[in-house]
This record gives sequence, structure tokens and C-alpha cells, in this order.
Amino acid sequence: MIREGLGLNLFSIRNYLDSEEHFEQALVDLKAMGYSYVQFSGAPFNAPMIKRVSEKVGMPVVLTHVPMDRILNDTEALMDEHESFGCKNIGLGMMPLEAMQDEQKCRDTIAALNEAGKKMAARGFKFFYHHHHFEFFKFGDKSVFDMLMEAEYINFTLDTYWIQYGGNDVVDTIKKLKGRIECVHFKDYMIAINAEGKGFEPRFAPVGDGNINFAAALEAAREAGAKYFLVEQDNAAVLPDTLAQVERSVRYVDKNLK
Repeated sequence: MIREGLGLNLFSIRNYLDSEEHFEQALVDLKAMGYSYVQFSGAPFNAPMIKRVSEKVGMPVVLTHVPMDRILNDTEALMDEHESFGCKNIGLGMMPLEAMQDEQKCRDTIAALNEAGKKMAARGFKFFYHHHHFEFFKFGDKSVFDMLMEAEYINFTLDTYWIQYGGNDVVDTIKKLKGRIECVHFKDYMIAINAEGKGFEPRFAPVGDGNINFAAALEAAREAGAKYFLVEQDNAAVLPDTLAQVERSVRYVDKNLK
């Protein structure tokens, strides 16, 4: 297992987050598999429940995804809630798509998120933006991703799958974000036969089942200051063997990444 330990973004198993009882059992199962921490995402943000379950099971929450409205307009209360369960990293899953299709809206949204990130930094928190492939959309010669990089108080939850899907080099992108990617999503990129059986398509996959070079990504991420490595597999929740999917990832990492 990698020396920093391995986490899971709970969005991967969002079908297990429909009640506090199921959430607790899911953390118990993940801990037994070898996961060391989690990101809370994929269910409504409920700080008291997160605190109760996390402390009971002994599974730290190191990052969240919360609504953008709360990040922008309820920043102080949001920090108080995160402080209650010991999490200093507050994340956003994505900006609204319409904000990324209009340059001025995009700049205004990034400026507002950066201001929220500044407030968080003043209290010892960090704001993390989780990108997809569409942040590589360009206005002229500058992408949305470039604009995010220019914002001083925006850190990145770097996602290996979406970097590759967006046509970028995973290791090179990691190097560009040195000091701003304490949280990394390990998500594999597989080429599979499509549902019609007549062509091919990219798919999410357990770590090790696809074609991303995770050994190189891990080395680069460590050098860039990464602290938390979080498996994410978006489609695991809709597959009949959800927990077996995320267990494949932890087994691969345990065997192959040090």
C-alpha cells in the first residue's frame, strides 16, 4: 500500500449513502478492505451525521463536495461545520456548465470562488476545485483550467481520468499544479466495447484495469505535494458489484504502488 494510505471518494458508492445506517456500514466495509480515509460526496451534506459516523467507525473525512451556493454565500458556517468533524478541505464538484460557456460568467464565477477560498485560507482551511474534461474548453488561447490556475486561493482535486479524457498528459498536468494538489483522484481510464457492440468508448474502471500509468502519477503527485490519494470510479454505484469494484482498486494499489 502507498505509504500515505489510500482513500475513497464516496461518490463511487453513493448507492450506499441513502441512510445513516448504510453510510456507517459502508465505512466499516471500506476500512476492512484497507481504505484509510474518505471524501464525502454523493449525498446531501449533513455535518452532524458525518461527524457521528466518521468518529464511530474511525474513518476520517479529508475532503468534501458541497453546493456552490454555500461555498459562496455561507462560507463561515460551512467552515464551522467542517471543523466539527475535523476536515480542513472544502471542495466543489464543478462549476455550472453555463458558467463555462460564457467567458465573462466564467471569470466572475472563478473570482467569486477565489474570494471564498481566501476567506477559508484565513481560517486555515483550503478550497479545492474538482475538474472534469470540460475545463479544458478554451476562450481563444486560454482554457477554463488556465483561468482556475491563475486564481491564488483555488486548489485542485486533480482527477487522472478527466485529464486524460480532456487530451492532456497526466504527469505534466500534475507538475504544473505543484503545491496545489494535496487531494488527488485516482480514477482509471479504460477503452471498452460500447453497449451496441459496434465500436469502442472510454469508461471508468477500477484502478489498474485501465491504461493510466499510476506509478508515474503517484511519483509526480508526491513531488507536487499530494497528501491524499482518493480512488474514484463514477460508474461503480450503478454496477451490481459496487463494493467489489472499489475493492479491486485497493487490492491493485496494495500490490503495485508503494
